[in-house]
Amino acid sequence: PKGILLYGPPGTGKTLLAKAVAKESEANFISVKGPELLSKWVGESEKAMREIFKKARQASPCIIFFDEIDSIAPKRGTGSDGNVTERVVNQLLTEIDGLDALHDVVIIGATNRPDILDTALLRPGRFDRIIMTPAPDKAVRMEIFKIHTKNMPLAKDVKIEDFAERTEGYAGADIESICREAAIMALRENMSAKEVNKANFDLALKKVRPSVTKDIEKMYKDLQDHFTQARAREMQEEKPVYFG
Repeated sequence: PKGILLYGPPGTGKTLLAKAVAKESEANFISVKGPELLSKWVGESEKAMREIFKKARQASPCIIFFDEIDSIAPKRGTGSDGNVTERVVNQLLTEIDGLDALHDVVIIGATNRPDILDTALLRPGRFDRIIMTPAPDKAVRMEIFKIHTKNMPLAKDVKIEDFAERTEGYAGADIESICREAAIMALRENMSAKEVNKANFDLALKKVRPSVTKDIEKMYKDLQDHFTQARAREMQEEKPVYFG
């Protein structure tokens, strides 16, 4: 596939997944933070987009990663920024699928607002694969706890399996925060503490709340169905504001 779009709730590891892809593939990696492309000067935003793809072609095999891609490629006709984002979207579309072919260049986009992306980006030949990164299940949560407690001296009463069971709806970033808070709680109780106990984790759980509720999870799953079933129909229903 030429392009892959990762979407899901915040903190589920979209950016981390792109980093892992870059390391495993041993390809050149260009990371683009969406808002950094936008400039107040006319033509500068489009020029920056062209330069990114020019570098990628020269350094192929290459992966271009657009973090928060919704900030530079929202639906056209909805912005109030003097058509800057519209021109950037047009430039992005021509770079991905224009006359200058992309050889050994893959584009990865990450967003937690796929509903506001321009639908022209979502057709085959541009972002061919649309992948949802859901909230982790129990087995994955346990692995995340193991990673973040690997260098942490845990008391014997701390059972990782129990906390993995109790953290339904917690994203990877939330679990990292729980482990960090538990360590801070242990130090607040005693600055010379040698281990982190179950009580510290219980207090951290009360402080850190889950970021992926049932409603949020359902919304993203509904979006997944929308992309797979109604993509073409939505593109047909889109009408320009002005025909000229």
